[in-house]
Amino acid sequence: MECAREGCTREAAVRLHIPWAENEDVCTAHGRVAVQKEGVVAEPLDVEDWS
Repeated sequence: MECAREGCTREAAVRLHIPWAENEDVCTAHGRVAVQKEGVVAEPLDVEDWS
């Protein structure tokens, strides 16, 4: 499964639970940035490569 962020072709590695929007499956890079916002929680997906 590909990252939900527009223009990103990396594999999704985390599911973001976002209180003000729908959940998103994103790559680790986008996940690291998103969880810095208050209320956003990242749940790891079952993937083989975490790069």
